[in-house]
Amino acid sequence: MASTTMPKFSFPILRTLKHTLQPYPYLLLSLPRKFPSSNLRVQGKILSKSLGLKSFNLSNKVVFLVTSTCMRRGECSCSQLRAISSLAAGQEAIPKTESEVDEEGPKTGTLPTNESLGEQGQELVVLPTNESSETLLRLRHTSAHVMAMAVQKVIPEAKVTIGPWIEKGFYYDFDIKEPLAEKDLKKIKKEMDRIIGRNLPLRREEVSREEASRRIQAINEPYKLEILESIKTEPITIYHIGEEWWDLCAGPHVERTGQLNRKAIELESVAGAYWRGDEKRQMLQRIYGTAWETEEQLKAYQVQKVEAKRRDHRRLGQDLDLFSIQEDTGAGLVLWHPKGALVRQLIEDYWKKIHLRKGYELLYTPHVAKLDLWKTSGHIDFYKENMFDQMDIEEELYQLRPMNCPFHIQVYKHVPRSYRDLPIRYAELGTVYRFERSGALHGLFRVRGFTQDDAHIFCLPDQIRSEIRGVLDLTEEVLTQFGFKRYEVNLSTKPEKAVGSDEIWSRATTALKQALDDKGWDFCIDEGGGAFYGPKIDLKIEDAIGRKWQCSTIQVDFNLPERFKLSYVDSEDKKQPIMIHRAIFGSVERFFGILIENYAGDFPLWIAPVQARLLPVTDTEVPYCKEVVAKLKENDIRAEYADGERLAKLIRNAETEKIPLMAVVGPKEVQSRTLTVRTRHGGELGTLSIEEVIQKIENSVATRTLL
Repeated sequence: MASTTMPKFSFPILRTLKHTLQPYPYLLLSLPRKFPSSNLRVQGKILSKSLGLKSFNLSNKVVFLVTSTCMRRGECSCSQLRAISSLAAGQEAIPKTESEVDEEGPKTGTLPTNESLGEQGQELVVLPTNESSETLLRLRHTSAHVMAMAVQKVIPEAKVTIGPWIEKGFYYDFDIKEPLAEKDLKKIKKEMDRIIGRNLPLRREEVSREEASRRIQAINEPYKLEILESIKTEPITIYHIGEEWWDLCAGPHVERTGQLNRKAIELESVAGAYWRGDEKRQMLQRIYGTAWETEEQLKAYQVQKVEAKRRDHRRLGQDLDLFSIQEDTGAGLVLWHPKGALVRQLIEDYWKKIHLRKGYELLYTPHVAKLDLWKTSGHIDFYKENMFDQMDIEEELYQLRPMNCPFHIQVYKHVPRSYRDLPIRYAELGTVYRFERSGALHGLFRVRGFTQDDAHIFCLPDQIRSEIRGVLDLTEEVLTQFGFKRYEVNLSTKPEKAVGSDEIWSRATTALKQALDDKGWDFCIDEGGGAFYGPKIDLKIEDAIGRKWQCSTIQVDFNLPERFKLSYVDSEDKKQPIMIHRAIFGSVERFFGILIENYAGDFPLWIAPVQARLLPVTDTEVPYCKEVVAKLKENDIRAEYADGERLAKLIRNAETEKIPLMAVVGPKEVQSRTLTVRTRHGGELGTLSIEEVIQKIENSVATRTLL
């Protein structure tokens, strides 16, 4: 049984917690409803102060503790967080004085197990995903149907279209004449609660296409009729909620509406969406909602959503003057401002250096090519809707490139190749252009012009395993440099429609599996999820607040070598090489957006656009500041000084702009030729000579550590 008294925290445990929590972004704990909020609030504030936490939030027994490094890192696994929360949960001793702690020294002991943690009434809230919980997926799909039913009860003239589950919840598109407002969402949610409370059954029915059409016309739902026409399989499946509402649907759903938790569902927002994504067709109103298994999960998600909003790269990009996307320039086209361009340059310099070290050769290729090249590659046949229109140049058609692959192939084909030449590894930071509808554009995450960190490996069949392992090692090394150490890995296998023999598919897929096994990474197999031209590995990185981002991909290709008639000569005859496509960032733009949100704009010292800022107390200290800045720049340290404002304002500006190091320069520093340095994460470093400051910065940059 869980205790209803608030656990007390002894100072030895506080000291242990403070040391353990230091690198981690937050600790989220859920407590029983019977816990007295007033006591919890008092104890929480004491805990926060003792641990040096940045904030402590209490909302309906969900405790959110944010460490002082929450802007910087997130390297704690779920099991580690459980252990940390156990330390706090298991203590019943009365707090002791600092002197008593010093006399006793820190205590050690065995951490409670997950079972005992549950008994003590404190539990880490870990958010499930649609992939990890089929129950959650069913809840979300059913929530979408219940919402659609509620909308048509509240607004009878509303026409329904589609309503799928999505990563964090669900949505449904409606054709409604009047714009929906916040008050309408409240009415709809209230009606949803009634439907859930009635515990109506969900029933699956199979009907003929003709019967489905007859029923749709009877209730005058034109969008459903168009959906029916797009369904190519039979029989047609319908899901009913009670005897009052139905929709075309393949499922899955829960058995009854009462299985939905009313307190774990929230309607979030309304947005516009064109029918079928076509701006020439009807503008619909899309209602977004989120649904979870428990109320605690919803509250944890709400905390994460607030944190995600604070980290939004579009806002931070503007606030920190990193980049912009302007209407006069064009939608989806990024303007890199000086600070953002500098960060990009640092990222690209590192990328080039490590690729050269790993045996890659760097390429630069054109942004356009003759249309015939894209016909040979198959892009015109399979990818035309994502490509911009052609250009007529001297009566020949040219095409902006949507991908870099054909250019790397042309370099390979330029001279005859022997088996002794393989593997050949080409890499390029190549800018590509893809048409995206304006409604799909989203900051740096979805743009029309972006730079891929592209690489292509041409190898022998028996080299696939070792080359893939090399790519996995390189991917891990690169991502670790930027603070990403937790991944979700998926291996996608042969789809129904594919090119290449079963033998080569089997050989390539086995090589990918073996490479992942050699690496020691856990992975999931997505049966039939591969590209038509070969199997692939996709890698999602996890950021500081637990979100997963698709970045790296490794794809084996049997198609392009055949289309372009690639070959190498061995001792017997000409043979076709294996081609491996590979990207680590995915795109520089998207990865930069992820970096901004992961660090909340508070970049590590090694890629911070400004590493140090000097703040003179008066104009008298400005000449010394100029001298020091010049010295720092001579040592490749990105430094500057700021004046013209009161000192308090200069300090606030440096904090707002997330400058890693600042030094207040007064008469004492000028006289002793020193700097009094303060860092964002380590606090005061004290008074140091200029040489000591340079050494500390250089060491921090070289080791990628905090100062």
